[in-house]
Amino acid sequence: MALDSLGRQRLGWRWPAAAALFLLAFVGLLSGVSLSERPDVGVSSLLTKAYYSLGLFVVGGLDIGTPSGGPWLGRTMLWFAYFGAPLLTASAVVEAVIRVMSPHRWQLKRLKNHIVIAGTSELTISYLRVLRKHSPKVPVVVVDEAIEAIREQELAQTFNVTVVVGDMTHDFLLHQLRLDRASRVVLMGADDFQAYETASKILTLFPHLASKILLHCENLRFLRVMHDTSVDKQCITFNAYHLAAAALVKDNLIRHFQKTNARDVVVMAGFGRFGQTILEELHAHAHDELETVGLIDVDADRRILVAEEQELIGSDYRREIFQGDISHPEVWTNLEASIDLHVREPTVILGTGSSEKNLRAALWIKQRHPNAQVFARTNDVSQLALEVGAEHDIRCFSIRQLIEDNMPENWVN
Repeated sequence: MALDSLGRQRLGWRWPAAAALFLLAFVGLLSGVSLSERPDVGVSSLLTKAYYSLGLFVVGGLDIGTPSGGPWLGRTMLWFAYFGAPLLTASAVVEAVIRVMSPHRWQLKRLKNHIVIAGTSELTISYLRVLRKHSPKVPVVVVDEAIEAIREQELAQTFNVTVVVGDMTHDFLLHQLRLDRASRVVLMGADDFQAYETASKILTLFPHLASKILLHCENLRFLRVMHDTSVDKQCITFNAYHLAAAALVKDNLIRHFQKTNARDVVVMAGFGRFGQTILEELHAHAHDELETVGLIDVDADRRILVAEEQELIGSDYRREIFQGDISHPEVWTNLEASIDLHVREPTVILGTGSSEKNLRAALWIKQRHPNAQVFARTNDVSQLALEVGAEHDIRCFSIRQLIEDNMPENWVN
């Protein structure tokens, strides 16, 4: 049977059907219809007639015979009950067997101190990879509205999780996932609004999960405007690019800046979510180290306006903006006309979403400016990029590796 938002059973269609079939049989017997194996039932008590009417749901008419005698309408009603009652019972039994045989039914029923993850993206894979290093035995349920067969197999076989197809904004599913006994909920779906919507519902139904909901928000602007909401304050919210950018700045860029005497020149090719968060981290932790920042992006003008709107990238350094693709020679010609990359040890970060473009541009820049500290981004760990980087003194880094290496332990404990 279905469950409503409070987990109570609702009246299914079988109960009205069963009542109707019982009444058909009972009224048929009251009308004077007798039974071939129980000819005296027509003159029996009401309780006896009710007993035989209920018996149709268990054994049909096998031990009482078929309707005979009496009015035709009564016989017709009784025949309907003869066929309908066993069929109704059989359908209920079949459904119960299917439910019992479901591979998830008992797994979900036994869940306790488990982690529920919404979403099956690469970020989920990264989270599970880190989680299994710290907690290899903790029960995990992964939920998504649609899951490819190969991803489902990867999740189940590689990380030993239970995979459920469903929408976590539905109260019914939230109760089925036994969130009242969960230790953590991780929301990593593709829809940011849906993630906050799910968090809001979970906190309403299961308030004890406050501070135990880890929520990833893809859109940085949406993440920031939600910071002052009660939902956000009761969750641990983060952005994967911000996590990776903070690690890159802390572990690599600031160390390089500290080795140089003068203030530094930084060129960032790619000013999307990752590039913006790098500049935010530089402004927050190394603003006094910056002399000039050059920004290259196909949508640079608009993205600069968005970043400035949030007042997180600072203005206490020289900023040069170049709109265009990093593969276009004219972009670099214009940049070199404004920023002298031959002086000291400038930092150049190739951080677009294209690993191929980043590596190609990194090789070209390093050949043209061997004095530069060149960083090239790949999304996943790339053996090719690491080998080429080692050969040409290019520091290749993986977004995924930065995320996994810098994921706080309290997120997976």
